[in-house]
Amino acid sequence: MTARDGGVGSAVLTTLAARVDAGMPALVADLESLVRIPSVSSLPHHHPDVERSATEVARLLTAEGLDVVVVRAEEGLPSVIGHRPAPPGAPTVLLYAHHDVQPTGDPDGWTGAPFEPVERDGRLYGRGAADDKAGLAVHLAAIRALGPDLPVGVTVLVEGEEEIGSPTLPALLAEHRDRLAADVVVIADALNWEVGTPALTVSLRGLVEVIVEVATLEHPLHSGAFGGVVPDALAVLVRVLAGLHDDTGAVAVPGLVGRSAPSPVEYDEQQLRADAGLLPGVGLTGAGSVTDRLWHQPSVTVTGIDCPRVAEAPNALAATARAKISVRLAPGDDPDRALRALTEHLHATAPHGAHVRVVPGIRAHPFAADPTSPAHRLALDAFGAAWPESTPVAIGVGGTIPLVHLLSSVFPHAAVLVTGVEDPDTRAHGYDESLHLGDFRNACLAEALLLQTLGSPNPTD
Repeated sequence: MTARDGGVGSAVLTTLAARVDAGMPALVADLESLVRIPSVSSLPHHHPDVERSATEVARLLTAEGLDVVVVRAEEGLPSVIGHRPAPPGAPTVLLYAHHDVQPTGDPDGWTGAPFEPVERDGRLYGRGAADDKAGLAVHLAAIRALGPDLPVGVTVLVEGEEEIGSPTLPALLAEHRDRLAADVVVIADALNWEVGTPALTVSLRGLVEVIVEVATLEHPLHSGAFGGVVPDALAVLVRVLAGLHDDTGAVAVPGLVGRSAPSPVEYDEQQLRADAGLLPGVGLTGAGSVTDRLWHQPSVTVTGIDCPRVAEAPNALAATARAKISVRLAPGDDPDRALRALTEHLHATAPHGAHVRVVPGIRAHPFAADPTSPAHRLALDAFGAAWPESTPVAIGVGGTIPLVHLLSSVFPHAAVLVTGVEDPDTRAHGYDESLHLGDFRNACLAEALLLQTLGSPNPTD
């Protein structure tokens, strides 16, 4: 067998491709139904929608003959576990996705209604259309294509708290460890290198979030009566936030880990500017190759500031001000160590003796896989068969998936594969999130091929 046929014969490839294509209309309809459910885990008024989404996920998995339970831990939001046992002697594969989604932000920023899916120019638009309800749809497609001939056991875990940092996932994994045990894990929650070029993600950055609060006064003061002598908290906070980066825009927090590593691909700067929507004349930040900066070095982002709105601002010195800071950690760093480094830096850079309080939030470990493992080779072979005009690549991703480290810790002998349903045009977490339907179809076929190959005798020979 060749890499191009994904370790299966051409007849099997042809059969599975035909089944995936025949099932695509129903699959897209199921995905659209999921997108219509505003399952925003970070907003309490949408928690009933997260419950409703879990119910729909359970229905879809039950329809494919899986034994399904809706579970939660520590009064968290619901996740769904579905299981079909392995044939004698065959491995079990854990298929992961999440059904919760990000908030939409200002609805006026969207071309259409965020939770009303619409297809335009070969892409499906809507919040969660890619991140990550498409991941569940890929798993459904593979299970449907293989049908009763599914040669491996499958356990499907569809989480309901990924977008809020998976706070109860460790407890859920501990409680359901036996139910979730697997030989191979497929996490369909990353992105491909570009439209038409599939990728296997072999590294992810970690995450530390904090809220920093600065206080200088017991109460606001008249800016004319006291301005020029008394420091106001908002100006102090601005100084503190400016100290997170040097003049090049590189991270200036001592103690955060960064490194340089060879990459099989390089991100062309002009392509990056186009993908990011960078305005003319705006320069890039940091130093080193683009992929190093995105994958192997830390980043610090100020994601929000609490201060008076311009239209409502009194002419006064602010007594307190606060901001939310998100730090992406390079592979090899540790969240607890990074939190200490960030906290010390925030205290050290506050001028005028201002009082600083740092409240920790989400913490998640980075991840690095062995891209030469047999399971990774099989996945790249399946990609090559599903995208016959492209050469699959192994890449890093600057984002964070807390589950990867957790599963690697709980099941240290399982091979963890992070696959993609997104692309640089997806705009996950932003306005007009979308899914490229051509690559979506190919991802469905690739996963069906991978499951077929993992269930074959001596699949890693």
